[in-house]
Amino acid sequence: MSALDNSFFSLDTVIAAQELLGCYLIHEIDGMQLIGMIVETEAYLGTADPASHAYRGQTPRNAPMFGPVGHSYVYISYGIHHCFNVVARTPQAPAGGVLIRALQPIQGVEIMKRNRGIDSDLAITNGPGKLTQAMGITLNHKGTRLDTNSNLYLTRGQEIAKSSIIATTRIGISQGQNEVLRFYIQNNKWVSKK
Repeated sequence: MSALDNSFFSLDTVIAAQELLGCYLIHEIDGMQLIGMIVETEAYLGTADPASHAYRGQTPRNAPMFGPVGHSYVYISYGIHHCFNVVARTPQAPAGGVLIRALQPIQGVEIMKRNRGIDSDLAITNGPGKLTQAMGITLNHKGTRLDTNSNLYLTRGQEIAKSSIIATTRIGISQGQNEVLRFYIQNNKWVSKK
């Protein structure tokens, strides 16, 4: 599988959030691949979006959002959970990113369960903090270039029909919650919350 290139991440952030559905997130650890298919995303529109970490301008924490597309932005939410974002925006936009909210486990499921400390197949990756724990993604991956030059990368996966993509308002935020910028694959059991 070949990694997504920068032309993909130079799409409008909202389009990228939809196009990422069905793509594979791959983390190679100790010669093994953990693979999950992206089934839920949220778009964050940078300095124009009050829910975005980039809204108030660039800081050391959010610097990847203002940097090159096709890189990761990882942060800690509520002091506990790591959240994994992909920097994606048109060249004209000052910042933008896509939060990966949920994955469908594809390969390395037993390792993912061990990383999470659970036995359930369903609860492994059905939330942004769960998927990073399962996939072994930490703050050390902040700013990672997401192609095959890295051990953490994204590839094309399954083609998802537009009719199977549900668009809703974002969840778990206090500002900008009325924006229809959350996307998920209809009837996928790994989506974090319907």
